Amino acid sequence: MNNEFRVVHTEPLLESYVFDVERRTVSQGGSTFARDVVTHRGAVAVLAVDDNGLIGLIRQYRAPFDRYVLEIPAGTLDVPDEQPRDAAQRELLEELGCEATSWTLLGRFMVSPGWTDQVMIIYEARGLSVGTRSPEGPEESSSEVLWRSADELRAELQAEGVADSTLVLALHRVFGTFFDLA
Repeated sequence: MNNEFRVVHTEPLLESYVFDVERRTVSQGGSTFARDVVTHRGAVAVLAVDDNGLIGLIRQYRAPFDRYVLEIPAGTLDVPDEQPRDAAQRELLEELGCEATSWTLLGRFMVSPGWTDQVMIIYEARGLSVGTRSPEGPEESSSEVLWRSADELRAELQAEGVADSTLVLALHRVFGTFFDLA
């Protein structure tokens, strides 16, 4: 049996500001099948840790869950020719009002490879200086900036019962199994 898969046709279904949706026809072993795929430019996220070990967070409204969600600063790679770290620096300043002198790449992660090609690039930022934030859009403009110790954050995430995966992944990368929320 031939196990080679190959996309043989792509049909656009939806175009939006943040993502697009397309139907991909895939050939495998003499037959074809269709998969709807969300295509995305990619995104960055920043785990900001100040000199006291406090973690910078935002709590903002998210329509898919119709509630406020605790997150780290993040954003889409939507500025032409902008490098991921430059986008991370922009998002950190925009959402937390911070600049950082030390940057560490924590990794590049597939968000959900079963239905989207989005890759999230996560950084750790330290050596922070706090200035003025410049939020964009209604959700970000009404978001709340929070600074939490690792212990406070762990308790808060456990109490919420479900957590943003980018936040949890960044915490695992920096703090290890301490942030096991099971």
